[in-house]
Amino acid sequence: MNSIDSLKNEKGEIEKENIKKIIPYQNPFLFVDKVLHLDKNRITAIRKVRKDEEFLKGHFAGFPIMPGALIAEGIGQAGTILIRYNLVDHEKKDVLAYNIKKAVFKYPTFPGQEMRYEIELKRLTDKGGVVKGKVFVNNHPKPSAEVKFVLAIVDREKFREKFKEKAVLD
Repeated sequence: MNSIDSLKNEKGEIEKENIKKIIPYQNPFLFVDKVLHLDKNRITAIRKVRKDEEFLKGHFAGFPIMPGALIAEGIGQAGTILIRYNLVDHEKKDVLAYNIKKAVFKYPTFPGQEMRYEIELKRLTDKGGVVKGKVFVNNHPKPSAEVKFVLAIVDREKFREKFKEKAVLD
């Protein structure tokens, strides 16, 4: 059994507090609220866009829209969970955005709406993986966004040691 499987509830879902045990993100920069389905090839997760989110005050002022960059970030975070699910000792790795191959934003996402990320693992090596994600808003049948990512897999200890002087740790 994969160590991540132990974080699933009786429905096979992963709640937010357990997501934080898989990927190194916390509020306000965690863009996955719940994992609905996870297997070696696919992940389905959700994120509700809350009306009180700080970034919505300035994007767009007076007419708040979920930023496309943060939609892509949510796909990347869910994709990271999918890649980690396929790794032995995933806790010893960091998974980083390496290349956004393609990003298309077809419809805006507004506060109060729920995004459903559907992500497929296209390729995986020991150095990285390719994931292709679609976002569906409020169960609309057509995707509002599609993003294809290359995510790098690095040794956590070596990566953090190499860049620790550049990181602001206060």
